[in-house]
Amino acid sequence: MIGTALREPTAREKRVEAATWGVFFVWIGICLLAPLPWAVWLLGVGVLMLGAQLARRLAGLQLEVFWVVAGAVLLLGGITEVAPLGIDVKLIPLLCIIAGLLLLVRAISHQPARDQAA
Repeated sequence: MIGTALREPTAREKRVEAATWGVFFVWIGICLLAPLPWAVWLLGVGVLMLGAQLARRLAGLQLEVFWVVAGAVLLLGGITEVAPLGIDVKLIPLLCIIAGLLLLVRAISHQPARDQAA
């Protein structure tokens, strides 16, 4: 939840999050046991991220735009590795690096709100 006030997640949010992490660890286990190429791992994690947001939507929860974008980038990265779409293969890694750097700069330069009780 980037850029939003922290609050206690609802029971529904906790269930969706727990299920998402469960599927994530199952996918990681499969990837570690099977000789899957990197692109398949990217595809799986991208589908997982987008699927988690679909689950949130179906549960009546708000989509988290960050995870939709991250899932789409990973999915696109996997697709371009498996079946090149005429997109320069270097574009997806560069987008990931730029997004990561922007998030780091934002996190480092963000001034925390002053405690109103102080």
